Amino acid sequence: MKELSGKVAIVTGAGRMRGIGRATAVRLAELGAHVVVTGTGRNPKTFPDDEQKANWKDIESTAQQIRAHGVKALTLIVDVTDQTQVENMINATISEFSRVDILINNAAAPIGEDRVPIIEVQPDVFQRVIDIKIRGTYLCTQAFLKANLKQNSGGKIVNISSTAGKRGVPNTFAYNAANFAVVGMTQSAAKELGPNNINVNCVCPGATETARMDELQKRGQMDLIAEQTPIGRNGTDEEVGHLVAHLCTEATSWITGQSININGGTVVEH
Repeated sequence: MKELSGKVAIVTGAGRMRGIGRATAVRLAELGAHVVVTGTGRNPKTFPDDEQKANWKDIESTAQQIRAHGVKALTLIVDVTDQTQVENMINATISEFSRVDILINNAAAPIGEDRVPIIEVQPDVFQRVIDIKIRGTYLCTQAFLKANLKQNSGGKIVNISSTAGKRGVPNTFAYNAANFAVVGMTQSAAKELGPNNINVNCVCPGATETARMDELQKRGQMDLIAEQTPIGRNGTDEEVGHLVAHLCTEATSWITGQSININGGTVVEH
């Protein structure tokens, strides 16, 4: 029997071919979990070139990779800032699998108009970053708990933050705010939910070679970051996904409330 056989996981933001969500979902499937994957319903015309060439179909392609490991997958289009949609996500999960054990809060706003000096950040842009990361984590966690606590069987929550949740840098005012908040939410939830045998942790990746980082790649910033990283390279979605999935296993049952760096040594703050 595999480590997570019989468990049911939800991974938000899992539609990109090069993405932490997809990599995490597939690793959870390798460990035996059934996986619900959510996406935003991206327009295929906006897909990166590599996705278009591969005939990638967003969360449906992620689901195919999950099913290849002999487990079940459910695909859902969900706006994590919308309470009704989030509640419907949990209801659909329970309807399909009769339980839910693991939540990965991975959804995040795309890099773009928020990466500018503070005086240039538009209120709607700031709010969008905050809504997806903070409100999304809140709504998904709350809805997950309403179902999971009824099972009285414990659970795992892993929030995806960033090195931007550990260290402030210029021109990431909204992104820093959102990711620092997720670290604090993780600590609070871990203290509260420990008596329910629910582990809550956070993973803080550095520069990772995913589709979200394509904009930085175009600017030449990813190569510069790699040069400044002690390990000498940027990370991969697989590396981050494996860590996230590991935090959902019994081997990590005494780890909770932690925000774990995975960044090649660029940020070591705890």
